[in-house]
Amino acid sequence: MGINDTARHQGMRKKLVEALKIKGIRNPEVLSAIGKVPRHLFMESTFIQFAYKDQAFPIGAGQTISQPYTVAFQTQLLQVEKGDKILEVGTGSGYQAAVLLEMGARVFTIERQKELYNRVHKFLPEIGYNPACFFGDGYKGLPGFAPFDKIIVTAGAPEIPEGLISQLVIGGMMVIPVGNNQRQEMKLVTRISENDYKTENHGDFIFVPLLKGTVNF
Repeated sequence: MGINDTARHQGMRKKLVEALKIKGIRNPEVLSAIGKVPRHLFMESTFIQFAYKDQAFPIGAGQTISQPYTVAFQTQLLQVEKGDKILEVGTGSGYQAAVLLEMGARVFTIERQKELYNRVHKFLPEIGYNPACFFGDGYKGLPGFAPFDKIIVTAGAPEIPEGLISQLVIGGMMVIPVGNNQRQEMKLVTRISENDYKTENHGDFIFVPLLKGTVNF
């Protein structure tokens, strides 16, 4: 990659991967991707000392770069396979998209905050990651590009959006945190047939809220 990714940064990533293993992340592909994606490049340089701590951090526009454990947990739940066509709702910093791309997925990512969209769709290709980036309302997904093998939602939703489930292939899966602004439950939704899906619960998390509509500025 070569863009300001030093041996020190790589060493810090190794430590982060070890910490995630201790917390229960077992999928070797997920751990490998976390070990490769230079998270410090997704944050302002003044925060470099926090880049490989297992914590969330503000990135502007009232959003955060998710805690590495949360990224790893959602990605592990999604059972990503090489070649999977994945919709990400909430591009944010672009870090989650980079992890999915590192795992060999084809990533379509949508962001409603214009400031973040403008930054990320230029920045990711500069460091070697090329998802299809869209500015728009994540609640609606990307029906023109559906169906998707997997969908990952990186903001807390008040309910499971039916419109997103309809964009999954039969047998496809969506990982989404559902709840109020204080607490959400991580859900794994599997589309079983045209009209049926099953839901599993996988513990409590806290995300920024998934908002409807787009923001123009």
